Amino acid sequence: MERGERGRSRQLVALTGAGCSTESGIPDYRSPGGAWARHKPIYYHDFVRSDEVRRFYWARSFRGWPRFAAARPNAAHRALTELEGRGRLDFLITQNVDDLHQEAGSRKVVQLHGRNRVVICLDCRWEFSRVDIQRRLADSRIPDCERCGGILKPDVVFFGEAVPPARVALTVWSGFRFVKRAAERSIPIAIVNIGPTRGDDLATLKIEAKCGEALSAAVSNGERASRPHSPSVPLGELSET
Repeated sequence: MERGERGRSRQLVALTGAGCSTESGIPDYRSPGGAWARHKPIYYHDFVRSDEVRRFYWARSFRGWPRFAAARPNAAHRALTELEGRGRLDFLITQNVDDLHQEAGSRKVVQLHGRNRVVICLDCRWEFSRVDIQRRLADSRIPDCERCGGILKPDVVFFGEAVPPARVALTVWSGFRFVKRAAERSIPIAIVNIGPTRGDDLATLKIEAKCGEALSAAVSNGERASRPHSPSVPLGELSET
């Protein structure tokens, strides 16, 4: 963010993670009780080298896909779309792979870690719909590329895999690096999350609340501020939960 008159930011960039999608029914991976606690992550080099690992991955993915596919945008996604539409949000960077920001209507979006609704061949780079792959998995087959027979992988960044240079040459932990870079440049940072984050010590403002609640309140405050003689409530004055 850049400071404008009276300390207000002239440019706003949002960085979202798993907490933005939990209210849509997609579980947080790292929080207590999350997916990390229930099973170990699949690392890229293991997926590529081992048929057994790929069978295990696709069997687990087959079971989990219906819940993921059923997810729809929540209040947080809609609030960010509204802020973009009003010219208040300049850009959105998300670590999520669920496409829910775009489904809600956001357009200025980059998905750092890819898209789970797309499957890509690691050899010929042909793309497939995850829905189509789900049908093939129902026949208990490990999917391979119908064009060249190559290995198919969801078009998401696995652990141990680099983010494609076309997005940004960072590791799977890249989201925190944006926060660090902003802090190094004295750019104000606001964090909305229930529980601690790695960026808390760098934050100008930390709000302990659900993303949908806090962002919806920010939109409402912006509406009041835009009306003549209507006082606004700064985001920092939102009650914490």
